[in-house]
This record gives sequence, C-alpha cells and structure tokens, in this order.
Amino acid sequence: MITDRNAPSGSSAGAPTNGPGSNGHGSAGDPNAFNAIQVEHIVKKYGDFTAVDDVSFNVKEEEIFGLLGPNGAGKSTLIRMMTTLIPITAGTARIAGHDVQKDPDAARRAIGVIPQALTSDLDLTIEENLNIYAKLYDVPSKKRKAAIDELLELVDLTKWRSAQTKTLSGGMRRRLEIARGLVHSPRIFFLDEPTTGLDPVSRVAVWEMLTSIKSHRKLTILITTHYMDEADRLCDRIAIVDHGKLVALDTPPALKASVPGSNVIEAQFDNAPADWEDRLKKLNGVTSVQHEGASMYRVLTGDGSRTTTELVEAAVHSGVKIRSLSVQNTTLDDVFVHYTGRQLRDELVKAHAFVMPPRPGLQP
Repeated sequence: MITDRNAPSGSSAGAPTNGPGSNGHGSAGDPNAFNAIQVEHIVKKYGDFTAVDDVSFNVKEEEIFGLLGPNGAGKSTLIRMMTTLIPITAGTARIAGHDVQKDPDAARRAIGVIPQALTSDLDLTIEENLNIYAKLYDVPSKKRKAAIDELLELVDLTKWRSAQTKTLSGGMRRRLEIARGLVHSPRIFFLDEPTTGLDPVSRVAVWEMLTSIKSHRKLTILITTHYMDEADRLCDRIAIVDHGKLVALDTPPALKASVPGSNVIEAQFDNAPADWEDRLKKLNGVTSVQHEGASMYRVLTGDGSRTTTELVEAAVHSGVKIRSLSVQNTTLDDVFVHYTGRQLRDELVKAHAFVMPPRPGLQP
C-alpha cells in the first residue's frame, strides 16, 4: 500500500510521496504546517457503483493542491463531499478543522467554491452579482463595498463593474466567478475545472490571476483539472485520480522523476511495418513505447540522444519515412500513463457512462 506521508497513519494515498511541493507557489513545505484539508478513507457509493474508493490525503495551509484525472474519475465527487454538497458514504473529511458531516455550517463558512459551470446571473451586472453573494454570506454593509472593490481590482474587472454579465467573454465570466467565490474572504478555495472551455490566452490569464490571489490572500487552493499543463504550472502537489482511487501523489517534478526514462521521443512515420512498435522497443535506452494512432509513436527513453540516432538509422535501414520527430523531457502525460496504463486524453473521450439514480421521493 502506498501512503501520503502527510496523510493519517495507515491511509492510502498514492505513489510516490515526497511531501508538499517545491514549485515556489507557497509555504507548503513546513511539515508542522496546519492541515487546511484532511481527508481520511473517504468513500462515495451510488447503489453498487463506487464513485470514490477509500481516498486519503491532506492539504497544507497555503498549498495549491491538484486533483488530476479524466472525466468520470471521481474528482468532482470528491469536491462535492468536501464542500458538504453530497453526503459521505464512509470516512471523514475535515475542512479548516471542521468535520463536514458533524459541523457543515462551520466548514461552509471557511470555504469558497467555484463549480465547473458558470452560474452568475446573466441579467445582473458584475457588481450586482458580487453584492448579492456578499449579502448571502452576511458580509457587513460597511465592509461589502471595500471587499468588492478589492476583488474587482484583483481580477481586473474594475472597468466593467457596471457591465451586464451576459455581455462578458468566457474568460471574463470565469474571473467574475472567482471573485464571487472570494467575496466572504474564505480561507480555503475549491475550483472544479477552472479553465474548461477557455481559449489558451484566457487560460494563462486565469493561472496568473489564481497565483496572485493565492499569494495576496494567503489562500489554500484545491483544484480539479484534466489539463496536464495546468496541473504542472499551478500545483505544489498533484494527486492522480483514476476510477475513484488515488493512484499517485507528489510534487510535479517528483512524479515525473518517478517514471522510467528521462526523455520522450515523439515520431510519426510513413509505411511503418506491422512490427514497428516491437522494433522501437528494442532500441537502446527505451523503457516503453506507446502507439498513439495515425502512425505516431511516443517513446520513453533514458538516453534521448542515443535512442534518436538509432531510431533514425532503423528507419533508413527499413525504408520507413520519418514525417516528424521531436525530443522532450518527461511530462505529466507520461506519469498518468505510467500509473494508469493509458493516456489521459483517451480517457476524456471514454468517460464512465454512469447515470445518477433518481433521488428518493422524486420518482413519477
């Protein structure tokens, strides 16, 4: 059994574990730091289907912690249990020291939650949306305007405070959602797929904004994502979730270092013979070969230079044309393949087709 050294004794968390991160995002490296989030052997079942299966991990104060996995892996279900939106079948979750089952109101007061869907009222202005949520969280009227002014400045929406939400771009609406989740000054911030549907420029802008807000407000942030670059860029530590289980947990550099082979060769061929994948596996230094379709192969190797030379020589000798070739360092995509046996981008297409059973009392 693989354990998170920050998780409770005996808890299953994933592999490998080197403690909180060294990405420069925060102060998560102190082993004595307070655990903002504690999850112990948490389980969620819907009838015979297990959506989350005995997951345990801790998140330190001011850490950015990522849950990485395909759609249907259990990431959103984990967040919904931690944020008191759905009941826990077994196990415990503590948010800012509060048990979410025994003291849900105290847990809710400590958190801000941004769901994947955009939920701000389209007919209200930016400022009106923020004002309504501030009132719902009982932010005193004297503090309300100052809090909204500060948040609009943080998310760079001051100039558009009087604009109707329906006139905003997708990136601006996401920034409004983030500001809305912070209007009551929570200590812990949950974001479910924060950049889904955004263009590349808007995604980078959201990353930079989250990093700035986290530093400015000393937040603990937990995000779910299926974007490898997002997890790598933002997170101090990453937990890889697959079929409801936590299969690996560590800092991004440590996760990548745990994969055999320090380099990745991506090559596309014309007229490759049927046994071409087997031939590539026999090249010096190669630890694994993945056929990605369309005659594209991804080769992990411990010696990128030597393997590349031998690959080119093998192609010339066999009369195989190389259409493209690139060499890069190991990525989180390779980490996911290593621990789950398949590629994350494939799993995004094959998400588990689970249908939520009807709630009691709602049947016709």
